Amino acid sequence: MPLSGTVEGGLQHRSRWRWPEIVFWLAAFGSLFLVSDKHLLASEIAILALFALSLDLILGYAGIVSLGHAAFFGLGAYVAGLFAKHGISDPLAGLGASALAAALAGYVTSFLVLRGADLTRLMVTLGVALVFGEIANQASWLTGGADGLQGVSMGPILGLFEFDIFGRVAHAYTLAILFLLFLLARRVVYSPYGLSLMAVRDNPLRARAVGVPANRRLVAVYTLSAGYAGVAGALLAQTTQFVSLDVLEFHRSADVLLVLVIGGAGYLYGGLIGAVVFKLLQDAFATLTPQYWLFWIGLILVCLVLVGRERISAGLGHLLGGGLGLLGRRSWAGRERKP
Repeated sequence: MPLSGTVEGGLQHRSRWRWPEIVFWLAAFGSLFLVSDKHLLASEIAILALFALSLDLILGYAGIVSLGHAAFFGLGAYVAGLFAKHGISDPLAGLGASALAAALAGYVTSFLVLRGADLTRLMVTLGVALVFGEIANQASWLTGGADGLQGVSMGPILGLFEFDIFGRVAHAYTLAILFLLFLLARRVVYSPYGLSLMAVRDNPLRARAVGVPANRRLVAVYTLSAGYAGVAGALLAQTTQFVSLDVLEFHRSADVLLVLVIGGAGYLYGGLIGAVVFKLLQDAFATLTPQYWLFWIGLILVCLVLVGRERISAGLGHLLGGGLGLLGRRSWAGRERKP
């Protein structure tokens, strides 16, 4: 059998929907009816999950670690907020504008991020986020500065569904956007493009040697990831109808990285599962011990490391992601070493 046919068949096999995935999404949409008093928390989980998905595209599939992903999240939030404040209150129009603005910012900064080794990239991403935060702080005439962007008023979704105080519409809206963008991301990573991304991640020199345009692949996925983060920020601005400098703070980038540490990177569902676990733990610990909830989160992380988080995320990756998680990465490496 030709090699191209083998690869195509393998990708088709991996891209098939498995029953744990179907159960996962049925449970997610079932939450619209089962958690009648937790709609606001559920919408926060969906937004964080989308933000984590955006980071997973570059961390799990391209090997780019970022400490400044909040730059694109915050940019998307401000664009959506400014659109609504100045009369364009259609949520979908705000989402589109936020995605384009964040993707453009991601494309421009990607050429800086891709220079140097991992530590250099880490510092550049952090620097970009700090620059964006300072610009938002100084441009108080546009962003509201430390007082936040006020006067944000959102119109109904598709002209039919008004945002309500209980968060039901926000829950359904954020979940629907998360699902649609997840489908797009799933299509991307289970394509030959996604396979070439993993080749660049695992061995950039070998990928270039066989003709993979590594830099173009990384620029493209970084741009896509920034667009996803911008949409997540726009969803936060639209559902809360307020934007502050907090959306650009370092803790946003740290939290989303923590979510991927909990759920695992490299199989798409890691960010989703991590977001659910992180938000539920945060809500529970903040209720029990409001001043020390971070201590308990840290303790759980230490326990995860001790028991072997990679084994847990690898198992989830095989169950939900068809072997494209950490264990799948090892299996590809093992095949390469065979004579």
